[in-house]
Amino acid sequence: MSDFLEVKHISKLFRPDKEVEVLALDDINLVIGKSEFVVISGPSGSGKTTLLNIIGGLDLPSKGEIVLDGTRLTGLSENNLSQIRRDHIGFVFQAYNLLPVLTARENIEYVMKLQGAGNEKSLARSLEVAEKLGIETLLDKLPHQLSGGQQQRVAVARAVAATPKLILADEPTANLDSKSASSLIDMMQKLNREEKVTIIFSSHDPMVIEKARRSIVLKDGRIFSNICY
Repeated sequence: MSDFLEVKHISKLFRPDKEVEVLALDDINLVIGKSEFVVISGPSGSGKTTLLNIIGGLDLPSKGEIVLDGTRLTGLSENNLSQIRRDHIGFVFQAYNLLPVLTARENIEYVMKLQGAGNEKSLARSLEVAEKLGIETLLDKLPHQLSGGQQQRVAVARAVAATPKLILADEPTANLDSKSASSLIDMMQKLNREEKVTIIFSSHDPMVIEKARRSIVLKDGRIFSNICY
């Protein structure tokens, strides 16, 4: 398996005020291969979200660098980072972040339209991904007409539909009941296999964690364990 994502000596220091410093990440080193299905776990405050945000170019490290598929993200302009996020990285947030005035289908097509995809292509792709996620009957509904689990599947579909190289999911099951959470991760596993997209998600739920093929545990901003199954 070739190296796809390299996290090199990443540290992140926050200064909430002039007198306080918080070291959220402390010299993190990781190599993740293409098509891996990885969970990052650890107690609250261990640095999970901070690490995902830095990998995705949503936040900058205080030290170190991120290399994604041969491209060094650290040091790029915000415009270049924005293009990489749009074209190569899909994000799934625990709050869903669906656009409330758009239907499920329009939400799924949103990133593809930003990439310049035409109506026919984006429609065909949205239908394809929706069918894989079992939400093809929900495409004409607005977000407020969907359950939490359905909204999160739409969010995953939106992330996948634009054919990213990497999907980052921050606690994607946090607002779901256990049955919906298990089903969502099963669907993400299926997409990982069929779409060959690398997926990294954070979770503190043991039932969700055990479904990953690789488990990285953070503790106090450092890697406590890194196990492949």
